[in-house]
Amino acid sequence: MEEANNTFDVIVIGAGNGGLVAALTLQKKGKKVLLLEKGRVPGGFASSFKRGRFEFDASLHELCEYGTPENKGEVYYLFESLGLTDKITMIPIQETFSIYTLDTHEQYTMPVGKEAFLGQMEKYVPNSTASMLHFFDLCEEVKQALAYLNETKGHPDTNVLMEKFPNFMVVAPYSVQKVLEKIRMPIKAQEILTTYWSYLGSPAESLSFVHYASMIYSYITNAPVIPKNTSHEISLTLSEEFTNLGGKLEYLSPVKEILIENGSVHGVITEDNRRFLTKHIIADISPHEVYTKLIDQEKVPDKAKKFVSSRVLGARGLCVYLGLNKSMEELGLDRYSYFIYHTLNSNVEYKRMHNLYNGNLVATLQNNHEDTSIMCLTSLLFGDVFDQEVTEENYYEVKEKIAENMVRSFEEATHVNIHEAIEEIEIATPVTFARYTNHPDGVIYGYLAQGYDNLLPRIMNEPNEMYIKNLHFCGGFGSRLSGYSSAYLNGEQEALKTFGEMKNDTI
Repeated sequence: MEEANNTFDVIVIGAGNGGLVAALTLQKKGKKVLLLEKGRVPGGFASSFKRGRFEFDASLHELCEYGTPENKGEVYYLFESLGLTDKITMIPIQETFSIYTLDTHEQYTMPVGKEAFLGQMEKYVPNSTASMLHFFDLCEEVKQALAYLNETKGHPDTNVLMEKFPNFMVVAPYSVQKVLEKIRMPIKAQEILTTYWSYLGSPAESLSFVHYASMIYSYITNAPVIPKNTSHEISLTLSEEFTNLGGKLEYLSPVKEILIENGSVHGVITEDNRRFLTKHIIADISPHEVYTKLIDQEKVPDKAKKFVSSRVLGARGLCVYLGLNKSMEELGLDRYSYFIYHTLNSNVEYKRMHNLYNGNLVATLQNNHEDTSIMCLTSLLFGDVFDQEVTEENYYEVKEKIAENMVRSFEEATHVNIHEAIEEIEIATPVTFARYTNHPDGVIYGYLAQGYDNLLPRIMNEPNEMYIKNLHFCGGFGSRLSGYSSAYLNGEQEALKTFGEMKNDTI
């Protein structure tokens, strides 16, 4: 009887975005699911914290792929199927993005909506409309082709792809920069259009066109949204739905070992030496963690070891959370998000982000109450510059210096003094994120979206990357790569694959 109580159809490791959706999806399908979370609360990055009278969202800037009841995106359909849409209040963001440059002193704000976006781009860059229309046509075909690839689980009929999505097959191997050059988009329009590159963590010369096109098209055509009560509201709602349906959610339960028998999943052992048995595991943690720490190394296939050793980790994050004692109106700020770079050249700015004090950042701002506002400044770091320059002795000094530099960059770009309005401040570094999430090196994204780790190769090769039978990965290290929307959708995707595999189980 004790063994039966500790045996589950599926064990999900990690209650991040992907893990929560995976667990709930399978529980709704009548499976017996155990969700193990090392922390005290669900959500991973999708959580919040309080300082004084302010509650900060730990990481969400804006959620794409959601849309509205009238114009539903993929995440809306997912949340609707899980019964969440009437339990979470989403607030639409009315602009796509605003960008400011520190060196060239340029400023551009782009609206939501295809026609409005086209019109504004034409004002900024005359004679850009024809190439922009071509771009939108390609985006629509990319979205349809990706939907087909998802339906076929990475095993498409090549003839169908060629016949239905001929342009997709043409652009699929190329970078954003290469495709925009080929359709003869003016350089300035290219630079404005690729503002969002930092959200995917790879510059235009190496970022997959397919990946970028699918994301930015959603931002433009389906207004991005934010949850009214921070992203932790989504995490709590997902976890409550899961437990209300009978799912078992264990907090403060880090996994010490994943058990493998005959090359297949057999169960897990937690840090407090409890043993749970299963034939299926979905891990919402990094393959680095799983293959190097959680599985007996004699049972890890050589291909899995090569998989993790060949991967390049993505961006590491520096975040400054500010509680301001003035409203947005008082400060003279009227936009939700501000992208601040030195120039509009993403390739140059990517190289600059290998510098600890690069000054590039994304700022999000919202009113908290009538007389206060909340700001989050996020800067990306690539490579190992943080490790090279930061020691235990200078850690606090350096992080305060970085925060000061980021605040000054925002002020320089917008000509708005926010120093005097700072009431609360919290600074998160790669060390913070490493401790909180267990991500290797404190990366806030998964793998660097370049080459083999661009979106399409990951989707197409995923069936070949199951090195241990019935062990799946979801979330930021999954095949859809990083980002809130990607993690949610990837969680469902891996749950459905696991559900299909269960049909072959023998009792």
